[in-house]
Amino acid sequence: MSTLIRHGKVVDEHWAWITADLPEQPAGREAPARVLLPLAVWLARRDDLDPQRAGVWLGPDDEPGALLPWLADVPLVAIHFPLFTDGRGYSLAHLLRRRHGYTGELRALGDVLVDQLALMAQCGFDSFSLRADQPPAAALAALAGGLRSPWPGPAMP
Repeated sequence: MSTLIRHGKVVDEHWAWITADLPEQPAGREAPARVLLPLAVWLARRDDLDPQRAGVWLGPDDEPGALLPWLADVPLVAIHFPLFTDGRGYSLAHLLRRRHGYTGELRALGDVLVDQLALMAQCGFDSFSLRADQPPAAALAALAGGLRSPWPGPAMP
């Protein structure tokens, strides 16, 4: 289980990360309250989704321009890092924040390491779903002692 850090604090996860299409819910089981969907699924099903309960995640090959008409209404955009050595997510974050003006929550997820957090914050990320083996205390220290995010969103403590 990974640790979620949001605005410099360890917090509970309230979003279900869906890696394919929305699963059918067995009778008697409630669907997750908030879902984080792949871009293609989000685009295909956006008219059926509650805009405050459906976030979108981008893979390194996804084009964020497809999301632009609805970007202001998306409460959470996550960027998946399949490998810590794959830096395309940094560029996606930079584009979303600076070129496209996204002001909602921007989360890094996947192979996210403590060593990456200061640079991720500089690119505009304000929440981080750490890889399961990463120590939360070290992550908090890295954010507290690292570079502050210059994007005009909630300040990191």
